[in-house]
Amino acid sequence: MDKHALLSEVTALARSGALSQSELNQAFQAGSSTHPHGMAERIRFTEILYYLGGFIIFLGLVILLGQNWEHLNSIARILITLGSGIAAYFMAVLFLQNAAASRLSIAFFFLSAILLPIGIFVTFNEAGFSTDDSGINTVLSGILFAVYLASFFQMKRTLFLFFSVVFGTWLFFAFTSFLMSTSGMDFGWRFYAYRILLTGLSYVLLGQSFRSKNLSGDLTGFLFATGTFGFLGAALTLGGWTPEQSMIWELLFPGIVFAIMFLSIPLKSRSFLIVGAGYLMVYLVKITSEYFSEGLGWPLALILLGFAIIGVGYYAYHLNKKYLTT
Repeated sequence: MDKHALLSEVTALARSGALSQSELNQAFQAGSSTHPHGMAERIRFTEILYYLGGFIIFLGLVILLGQNWEHLNSIARILITLGSGIAAYFMAVLFLQNAAASRLSIAFFFLSAILLPIGIFVTFNEAGFSTDDSGINTVLSGILFAVYLASFFQMKRTLFLFFSVVFGTWLFFAFTSFLMSTSGMDFGWRFYAYRILLTGLSYVLLGQSFRSKNLSGDLTGFLFATGTFGFLGAALTLGGWTPEQSMIWELLFPGIVFAIMFLSIPLKSRSFLIVGAGYLMVYLVKITSEYFSEGLGWPLALILLGFAIIGVGYYAYHLNKKYLTT
């Protein structure tokens, strides 16, 4: 039976009441989901091969440059690095125009995202600029961030969104370092910890925004995991160590961890639960060794610590089983 005859039959059945819309939807969903898992696995495996191929091409170029760098002039260095990155980008755009070869664009977009930062670095370096300067790094990261953010809005590819986040993070750190250098003030290591704290929080908020707009599920998981890891790591670091510890951060940290773990329920994210439980265990070890490492209280503290870690593990398992397991 061809498609038109089948649709006519469905229309007749629906008119007679022998076929409901819900039954039709169920049949359609059952048919459309017959092979999606295997197809998705094949597509994911193919994408991994594309990324791997792009990385191997990049590795070959790096080895080629390393072997001949001293024999190349400035123009040749720029053409091989920046020129290759631009060429890879435009080749990917051309592949994207062809439906049959569109998936090949992944490898070349990935290759361009690796080569372009190197090419821009080489170009600025050959032009006599100091690439160690925070102001120059602000310009470099700003260029790359603008290129990949504009590419995402134009072509709606998750890869562009990922590199926009990467280059945007670089821009944030470079620009804040530039501001610190121009102010003449030295905020010490805490300045870096606070920036990581803000970056982690930004990743979590971005991940939730991407999820609400259905932009990229894979990227959301990555942002949740790295965001919570960086945020809690910075918060734990800001607590310091005796005798220079910050009592405010040491007292705030358990509340922050439990809040992160509870957020795993409404956000349906195991990243919050797993990372939060891991950091809670680290915090318990830190507090125990910091305040109970001397005297007869040390063995007792270790025993209590062991029970506490077991309790954290059970609590995380209970939350995962009750609220996150579907």
